[in-house]
Amino acid sequence: MKRFKIDQSNADIISHSGFALIGQAVSRYTNLSGELNTQVPLRHGIKHADVINSYLGLMCLGKNDFEAINTVESELFFTSSLGITDIPSEATLRQRMDNNAEAFLPIIHKASCDFLKNMRPNLEPLSTGHIPLDADVTPMDNSGSCKQGVSRTYKGCDGFAPMPAYLGQEGYCIEFELREGKQHCQKETPALLRRALETASKITELPLLLRLDSGNDAIENIDTILDFNERHAKRPPADFIIKWNRRKEDKEEWLAYAERNGRWEQPREGKRVAVFSIQHQRQWRGHEYSVRRVMRVTERTIDKHGQLLLAPEIELEGWWTSLLLDEEDVIQLYADHGTSEQFHSEFKTDLDMERLPSGKFATNALILAVSMLAYNLLRWIGQNGLLGPHSPKRSKAKRRRIKTVIQELMYLAARVVKTARAIKLVFGKGCRAMDAFAHVFNKLAYD
Repeated sequence: MKRFKIDQSNADIISHSGFALIGQAVSRYTNLSGELNTQVPLRHGIKHADVINSYLGLMCLGKNDFEAINTVESELFFTSSLGITDIPSEATLRQRMDNNAEAFLPIIHKASCDFLKNMRPNLEPLSTGHIPLDADVTPMDNSGSCKQGVSRTYKGCDGFAPMPAYLGQEGYCIEFELREGKQHCQKETPALLRRALETASKITELPLLLRLDSGNDAIENIDTILDFNERHAKRPPADFIIKWNRRKEDKEEWLAYAERNGRWEQPREGKRVAVFSIQHQRQWRGHEYSVRRVMRVTERTIDKHGQLLLAPEIELEGWWTSLLLDEEDVIQLYADHGTSEQFHSEFKTDLDMERLPSGKFATNALILAVSMLAYNLLRWIGQNGLLGPHSPKRSKAKRRRIKTVIQELMYLAARVVKTARAIKLVFGKGCRAMDAFAHVFNKLAYD
């Protein structure tokens, strides 16, 4: 084993070339800097845009703590790539976000949506031709802290219960609302769905399919979708699949109904499954809605291990839907809703958003909005840089995790060379991700 000599070069070498991609995406496809500097008054000090863009750059490396601003390697490259004049100190970063959280929040949220509207990412439709729109609460464990809004979540931990909404099978995030941990998942959800549907309609012209869990089994949500369709009569109507909350329904009665009206199958010995549909009348604000509900009744007399059961085990499930497909197709379409759990995981682990860094609720809501912008930027970069012919060799996939994008394209080492007319990024001879990096950069900078 050879022993290496440790020395330090005069060359300006960086380990995060990906800032160049983030800077181009934000400056060309959003008006984030202009709106921050013009809409929020500032008497003196570092520009608001410099503060937020600096924090956004750190977030795109998976760093959400304010202290991470002290780890910037090359001030020349950091400021040049992100289009900022000054790098804020840790104290300035924290104080500025605390003092202006409510004013910054709508501007950053708009920038995230503007990026998707302007870029028009490729969205692969479902077999029905719909683009899925998935919304669900995802508790964030912040146990042992005294942060504003931390309370008991339905998962049994102390933390927050934010609700994101994802567009497409690729999982672009168009809403991420921070909520107190104790807040019921249905509270304020109709307003979130209205915003999400409006945003989605500006990103894609294909029909939308809204999918919600049983916690959001409320006629108010269905009314929100129908109202959206009325206001957008010229575009294809949005459909929905919402898991039925059976509450205190009698399983034995539904089993008897299924015996008379269901379509039965026996996937294995000791297990029978019946599917059928019913039309149910639901009341809301003086109006009556006739809504289809797909039902599935499962009877087990032998468990999966081959053990005979003393009494049959009955499982009852249902899904409200506006689709006219066969019951099995509706159930399968809803099963794909579980993919959104992977998107939750990427926020919590890849972007390190499980434990929010501030003690103030408004500041953490702002940080969540910045993370949504960072997530969408990284998702688009991954879809365009790590899946095509320019990508480093990897197994085939429909999308790359945010962690993979950070590792492959954000943390890409290069030497910064400043000439009289330009700043160059010089990659190593064996850099396999250079083609992918150049392809994405050219697309962002010149298309």
